[in-house]
Parts: sequence; C-alpha cells; structure tokens
Amino acid sequence: MTDSSASTDPRVDLLYLNEQDMIKAGVKDMAGCIDAMEEMFKLLKVGDYRMGGKSGNSHGCMVMFPESSPFPEMPLDGPDRRFMAMPAYLGGKFDMAGVKWYGSNVENKKKGLPRSILMLILNDKDTGAPKAFMSANVLSAYRTGAVPGVGFKYFAREDATTIGIIGPGVMSKTALAAAMAVRPSIKTVKVKGRGQKSLNAFIDYVHQNYPGVEAYPVDSIEDAVRDSDIVSASTSSPTGDPALYPYVAEEWIKPGAIIESTSALRLDDDFIINRARTVTDNIQLYETWEEEMKPQAYNTVPIPAVHVEDLIAEGKMTSGQIDDLGDVLLGNIPVHRDPDEVVVYSVGGMPIEDVAWGTIVYRNALEKGIGTKLNLWEQPELA
Repeated sequence: MTDSSASTDPRVDLLYLNEQDMIKAGVKDMAGCIDAMEEMFKLLKVGDYRMGGKSGNSHGCMVMFPESSPFPEMPLDGPDRRFMAMPAYLGGKFDMAGVKWYGSNVENKKKGLPRSILMLILNDKDTGAPKAFMSANVLSAYRTGAVPGVGFKYFAREDATTIGIIGPGVMSKTALAAAMAVRPSIKTVKVKGRGQKSLNAFIDYVHQNYPGVEAYPVDSIEDAVRDSDIVSASTSSPTGDPALYPYVAEEWIKPGAIIESTSALRLDDDFIINRARTVTDNIQLYETWEEEMKPQAYNTVPIPAVHVEDLIAEGKMTSGQIDDLGDVLLGNIPVHRDPDEVVVYSVGGMPIEDVAWGTIVYRNALEKGIGTKLNLWEQPELA
C-alpha cells in the first residue's frame, strides 16, 4: 500500500495498525519521538498548525456525564469518566490532519484494561479521506513522555544524575525514558507512589531497562524532590480542590532543577510569582483553558501553568512571566537566564503531538509493509 493522496481514483483505502503493528513500525523509538516533538514545537511557534476551538488551540472536545440521570443506560460521572475528541492539523514535513478519540474510565483497571482506550485517525488534508486508523495507547504514552523530554534536553543540567518521579504510572515510565535519552548521565531514580504494587513494578521496569541505574522508593514527595536534578510529576489526583493537589515546597528544590508536570501539582504562589521560571508547551493552550474555564481554571485543569493563568487574571502576574518552549527552540529567548533558575515546565498535551508521531509511524508502516489495508469504498455511493 502506498500513500496516494494525489490520486484521482475515487477508491479509498486506509491502513489499520493494531498495537503490535505500531510497535513494529517504531512507535517506541523515544529518541525519534523527541526529535518529532521538537520539530512539532517549532511548527507550533510559527503557526503552521490548527487545533479545535475558536482560537485553534483547544485541547479537544470532551463529553462528560451527569452525577445522576433518569435514563438507566446513561453512564454516570466518575473518576476519569469521559469521552474526548482531539482534532488537529500539523504542517511542515508532517502535513497531516487527524483526530485522537478515546474513552476513559478508571473502573477499566478492574477489567484488565487501560484507564483510557485511544485510537488515532489520520486524514488527507484536502479530501478528508481516512489514511490510517491506528491503536494509539502506546503512541500517546510515548509522545506524552517525549514532550517532557524536549524540556529536559534544553533545561536540565548537562551533568544531571538524579531524577525524582512522583506517580509511578505509564506516563512516568515514558518521561523517564525521555530523560534517559537526553541525559544518559542519570544514575539514580527516586520514586514516590501510593501503592506498593505500582512502586515495585516501576522499580522493576527501571532495573530491566536501564542496567546500572539505581532505583528505589521514597516515603514522601519531599524525598523525591530533594537533590534531584529533574523532577517529573504524573499523578492521578482528583481535581477540584487545589489544596489536595500534590505539593512541592521551594526549599526542597535543588538550584538549577527542572520540575515537569503533566498532571496535578501545587507550588507556593510567592515562589511562582517571584522566583520560579514558568515554561509552557504552548502558551495559547493555557490561555484557551483560562478563557473556557474561568474563573479558577486550575480547579479543573490542575497543571501549574493553568494556575499562573489564574494569577494573571487576578492581576498578580503578567503574561511576560511565562515563557513558551517554542521561543527557546527558535532562539527567541535564552535557554537559561540564570544557571541556578528553577524551571517549572507544564505539559498540557495537544493533538498535534499525536498527529506528528502518528504520521511518522504511519509512514514507517507504509515503507515496511506493516498493517492491514482496509477498503472504504471502490466508488462512493453518494458522490
């Protein structure tokens, strides 16, 4: 099967890639994924992309459920209980449209399923015809880790030796893989988790994949943060009350460290306002969240930069106190203003990331003959 977007033939074929096909096509190539994310960030900064919403920067469209319903078949609200569509177009060498679609329910774990089950559809940018329908759990996990990896590549100390992990789940595994890809000097992994089973599984993962790297559990977030050059937070904390979000005190943080968060994290306002350097993966994403969810967007989206947007709305900070990663990559602002600055790097997640990495994996699959060709039609019935 070849990519025949320029063909005038009305026949439409698409490539189906199951999870094992994705792995064969290189979805776990973390170094390659980091490179793809870096290129994506540059395209993002110059505007060669579109996402959903009025501003073209929406995270996606979410279907949530009520706490109660007169309809017995309707799902009810619960932890991570939602459906979501995340559409995007990304230009440059990718030049691809697509949408990630998923359902999420924490109860899935009792059935031996992931919390979220994700699929990615890639579409021809002109006709809208599907090009690929692919399993996206591994893809999403790796792109989610690679985005922190770009931050680690630029902001972490060159001689970083220690990483602290808060929340030993799948996202932390890929964030660690990204950290190891860009800072192979790392020799120590400290892990804070809530359950012994997940802690043991994470430590076993480290020992199996990174021989010679020391990994051990710690009793508190403070222990994970102290003396760490990199801190990565990926927890499944409930949202709504910021006082309950995982907390990091300034005094625990090593000078020059990077604190990366893909999920709930709380730091003191005085530190955020006056001394921390806030960096985002896409400032317009956070501005869109603030517009969609004000006031107090941080109560719904618990990532640190969302709280910064709340502080800006309250007049306690200015927009000039947030740096965008794309500006660093393009050389518009310095990588470091102070060698001992603490970077708080927020990762919100964007569908252009899925489209970027999905496009590369799809093209790999085409080149290697991986996947199953499906026919949509020979001739459209309703043309």
